[in-house]
Amino acid sequence: MTNKVDQEALFLLRAVLALGRRLRGERPQGALTLAAISLLGTLGRLGPMPAVQLATEERLQPQSLTRIVAGLEGDGLIERRRDPADQRALIIALTEKGKTVLANDLRARQAWLREAMLRVLSQSERTALIAATDIMLKLAFDDQGRLEIDAHDALDR
Repeated sequence: MTNKVDQEALFLLRAVLALGRRLRGERPQGALTLAAISLLGTLGRLGPMPAVQLATEERLQPQSLTRIVAGLEGDGLIERRRDPADQRALIIALTEKGKTVLANDLRARQAWLREAMLRVLSQSERTALIAATDIMLKLAFDDQGRLEIDAHDALDR
């Protein structure tokens, strides 16, 4: 049984990695780093948050987060402001420019994926793929205490 599950996990891993590589390749020329766009995406989904929470969400060490945040702030894509509830704490938030950059990056990848799905997949394959997204997101969020909510809702926030 374990061997079969090992093979299934390897098969899924290879498929996810291959699709991820392809999607990264469809990003706009001169786009931000993947770490930077991921950070913008987290802020876009979850809203403004303290740096500690952002580091946790992004699974980054504070030093790595500091470098990315400094670059994004320098580019005018995020802003740091004092937390009204705790003036010692800083809240990191997307700027309008950051929202635009994030939307453009996502739009390019979404356009490729939409066209590839229409070109390569049958309607039943597209339906099966969409049905699998809830399962994949359940795996993605399994250690974050979010299993009780719909995984799509977690991404839309």
